[in-house]
Amino acid sequence: QVQLVESGGGLVQAGGSLGLSCAASGRTFSTYAMGWFRQAPGKERDFVAAISWSGGNTYYADSVKGRFTISRDNAKNTVYLQMNSLKPEDTAVYYCAADRRPYIVTTPDEYDYWGQGTQVTVSS
Repeated sequence: QVQLVESGGGLVQAGGSLGLSCAASGRTFSTYAMGWFRQAPGKERDFVAAISWSGGNTYYADSVKGRFTISRDNAKNTVYLQMNSLKPEDTAVYYCAADRRPYIVTTPDEYDYWGQGTQVTVSS
Protein backbone atom coordinates (compact mmCIF):
# COMPACT_ATOMS: atom_id res chain seq x y z
CA GLN A 1 0.00 0.00 0.00
CA VAL A 2 1.26 3.49 -0.88
CA GLN A 3 -0.09 6.76 0.48
CA LEU A 4 0.54 9.97 -1.43
CA VAL A 5 0.33 13.51 -0.09
CA GLU A 6 0.63 16.50 -2.40
CA SER A 7 1.71 19.97 -1.31
CA GLY A 8 2.75 23.26 -2.83
CA GLY A 9 -0.39 24.41 -4.55
CA GLY A 10 -1.64 27.97 -4.35
CA LEU A 11 -2.45 31.15 -6.22
CA VAL A 12 -0.02 32.62 -8.72
CA GLN A 13 -0.19 35.23 -11.46
CA ALA A 14 0.09 34.28 -15.10
CA GLY A 15 3.72 33.91 -16.10
CA GLY A 16 4.74 32.90 -12.61
CA SER A 17 6.09 29.65 -11.22
CA LEU A 18 4.98 27.11 -8.68
CA GLY A 19 6.47 23.86 -7.42
CA LEU A 20 4.46 20.87 -6.30
CA SER A 21 5.69 17.99 -4.16
CA CYS A 22 4.22 14.56 -3.60
CA ALA A 23 5.48 12.60 -0.60
CA ALA A 24 4.95 8.85 -0.65
CA SER A 25 4.88 6.34 2.12
CA GLY A 26 6.06 2.78 1.69
CA ARG A 27 9.34 1.07 0.91
CA THR A 28 8.43 0.27 -2.70
CA PHE A 29 8.22 3.87 -3.94
CA SER A 30 11.46 3.58 -5.87
CA THR A 31 10.05 0.74 -7.98
CA TYR A 32 6.94 2.66 -9.08
CA ALA A 33 6.45 4.98 -12.01
CA MET A 34 4.86 8.25 -10.92
CA GLY A 35 2.56 10.66 -12.67
CA TRP A 36 0.90 14.03 -12.29
CA PHE A 37 -2.64 14.67 -13.47
CA ARG A 38 -4.94 17.65 -13.23
CA GLN A 39 -8.67 18.21 -13.20
CA ALA A 40 -10.45 21.48 -13.82
CA PRO A 41 -14.07 21.98 -12.75
CA GLY A 42 -16.46 20.13 -15.03
CA LYS A 43 -13.66 18.47 -16.95
CA GLU A 44 -12.03 15.06 -17.00
CA ARG A 45 -8.80 14.26 -15.21
CA ASP A 46 -5.99 14.92 -17.68
CA PHE A 47 -2.46 13.60 -17.87
CA VAL A 48 0.26 16.18 -17.18
CA ALA A 49 3.59 14.37 -16.76
CA ALA A 50 5.09 11.04 -15.77
CA ILE A 51 8.45 9.68 -14.72
CA SER A 52 9.84 6.16 -14.68
CA TRP A 53 11.00 4.40 -11.54
CA SER A 54 14.61 5.51 -11.95
CA GLY A 55 13.85 8.99 -13.18
CA GLY A 56 15.63 8.21 -16.42
CA ASN A 57 12.54 8.61 -18.57
CA THR A 58 9.97 11.38 -18.51
CA TYR A 59 6.94 12.19 -20.62
CA TYR A 60 4.79 15.32 -20.85
CA ALA A 61 1.47 16.38 -22.22
CA ASP A 62 1.88 18.70 -25.18
CA SER A 63 0.14 21.47 -23.28
CA VAL A 64 2.88 21.64 -20.64
CA LYS A 65 5.95 20.56 -22.58
CA GLY A 66 8.78 23.04 -22.17
CA ARG A 67 7.10 24.70 -19.17
CA PHE A 68 6.76 21.90 -16.59
CA THR A 69 9.44 19.56 -15.27
CA ILE A 70 8.82 16.32 -13.39
CA SER A 71 11.54 14.85 -11.20
CA ARG A 72 11.90 12.46 -8.29
CA ASP A 73 14.15 11.77 -5.34
CA ASN A 74 13.85 8.11 -4.40
CA ALA A 75 15.89 8.62 -1.24
CA LYS A 76 13.22 11.04 -0.03
CA ASN A 77 10.24 9.12 -1.47
CA THR A 78 9.17 12.30 -3.23
CA VAL A 79 8.18 13.32 -6.73
CA TYR A 80 8.13 16.93 -7.85
CA LEU A 81 6.45 19.03 -10.52
CA GLN A 82 8.07 22.38 -11.28
CA MET A 83 5.67 24.60 -13.20
CA ASN A 84 6.96 27.68 -15.00
CA SER A 85 5.34 30.22 -17.32
CA LEU A 86 1.97 29.38 -15.85
CA LYS A 87 -1.20 30.22 -17.74
CA PRO A 88 -4.78 30.67 -16.53
CA GLU A 89 -5.69 27.44 -18.33
CA ASP A 90 -3.32 25.57 -15.98
CA THR A 91 -5.80 26.23 -13.16
CA ALA A 92 -6.93 22.88 -11.76
CA VAL A 93 -6.62 20.46 -8.90
CA TYR A 94 -3.34 18.63 -9.37
CA TYR A 95 -3.01 14.99 -8.35
CA CYS A 96 0.00 12.74 -8.09
CA ALA A 97 -0.38 9.05 -8.76
CA ALA A 98 1.71 5.89 -8.45
CA ASP A 99 1.78 2.94 -10.83
CA ARG A 100 3.16 -0.37 -9.57
CA ARG A 101 4.74 -0.95 -12.95
CA PRO A 102 8.10 0.78 -13.42
CA TYR A 103 7.47 2.25 -16.86
CA ILE A 104 5.52 5.32 -17.90
CA VAL A 105 1.78 5.19 -18.56
CA THR A 106 -0.51 8.14 -19.27
CA THR A 107 -4.11 7.14 -18.56
CA PRO A 108 -5.62 7.55 -15.10
CA ASP A 109 -7.09 4.03 -15.04
CA GLU A 110 -3.59 2.53 -15.18
CA TYR A 111 -2.49 4.11 -11.90
CA ASP A 112 -2.94 2.26 -8.64
CA TYR A 113 -2.64 4.94 -5.96
CA TRP A 114 -3.71 8.59 -5.81
CA GLY A 115 -3.14 11.57 -3.59
CA GLN A 116 -5.89 13.87 -2.39
CA GLY A 117 -4.96 16.68 -4.76
CA THR A 118 -3.76 20.25 -4.38
CA GLN A 119 -5.36 23.34 -5.91
CA VAL A 120 -3.40 25.46 -8.37
CA THR A 121 -4.98 28.74 -9.43
CA VAL A 122 -3.41 30.99 -12.05
CA SER A 123 -4.82 34.49 -12.29
CA SER A 124 -4.70 36.52 -15.49
